[in-house]
Amino acid sequence: MRQWFKSLRYLAVSAAICASTTAAARPTVEPVLSSASEPVADLDAWDAAKRMGIGVNIGNTLDNTTTWETGWGNPQITREYIQNLAALGFRVVRLPVAWDTYAHNGRIDPDKMARVGQIADWIASAGMFCVINIHWDGGWIDSDDQKRFAKTYHTFSPEAEAKYVSYWNQIAIYFADRDQRLVFEGFNEESNFEGAGSDEKAYAMLARVNQLFVDTVRKTGGHNVTRLLIIPGYTTDIVKTANGHFPLPHDVVPHKLFISVHYYTPWAFAGMSEDASWGKMQPTWGSKSDIAELTRLFDRMRDFAQRNDMPVFLGEFAPNPRKEQASRVRWMLAVAQGALSRRMVPVLWDTGEDISRRPPYSPSPAVAEVLRALR
Repeated sequence: MRQWFKSLRYLAVSAAICASTTAAARPTVEPVLSSASEPVADLDAWDAAKRMGIGVNIGNTLDNTTTWETGWGNPQITREYIQNLAALGFRVVRLPVAWDTYAHNGRIDPDKMARVGQIADWIASAGMFCVINIHWDGGWIDSDDQKRFAKTYHTFSPEAEAKYVSYWNQIAIYFADRDQRLVFEGFNEESNFEGAGSDEKAYAMLARVNQLFVDTVRKTGGHNVTRLLIIPGYTTDIVKTANGHFPLPHDVVPHKLFISVHYYTPWAFAGMSEDASWGKMQPTWGSKSDIAELTRLFDRMRDFAQRNDMPVFLGEFAPNPRKEQASRVRWMLAVAQGALSRRMVPVLWDTGEDISRRPPYSPSPAVAEVLRALR
């Protein structure tokens, strides 16, 4: 989650400029799923990745920890907004959710569960995949707030484990009848676990959390027995996930898992809006060295996916809003094309500024340009 992407404003640039930033060929994407009333065939992860194409997050909404759904300035999600996402060409919607903030004694609020279900059903009925996760939610899984979460400070405590299993059991049971359009993602980026004592122990702790997720969902029956699942890589970082130290969970059903990473590289461009003591902000993107870095990292993740027979879900990517406009478009298009051409699923992080949450639900000029170039 990147809460600081709350004011994205883009200007249009030409498609020719965008297309010139990457040599990646446009991939073939399967037709969009047509209707929730039509049963979806039992898909493996690779087939699903083809159908997903490019996706988008509904960020700073169901994941907010102030006033659920509207606390960070967004209006309530409408069915018309969801239908517009499908009309724009998105094939998958990631729905980040804060469950713990609004739970009572470990039980998810029934109204919150029903609201997530309503939106997930809107997404499915629009012919798109819906990804539901446990998002940041204050950081209770692997907290950097020692005062608030002393027992889970940079680790995964027995208390956190019990809560994690309980939440996924509740979520999975509630959604057990939904078909393959609904995908579960174990959690977001909170998997540093440096309090475990060593890198090896931190990786082992993440492996245990991922295994708990897979096992818990599978045991709930219904469509969850074969549901597509997304497991996060180590801090969702490409290098730390693909370095050979990341243990994969065992799944009783083959070819049903995705590996999730996020992409905000280089951070000096994608993340920084001003110089810091440790480095300078990068105002533009698109040099030969910039493109070479993206190519190297995406090739590394592609190799990991092929080696482990597991497609990549690039669950978040977005550029900092205060950068040169043409560079933003070049970067977004390069990321999307680079991912799609390697059979990865790129999912734009959006908080309501790139795609308006209010009628007529218009995309920003930059996102409109990127979507046109990807057609």
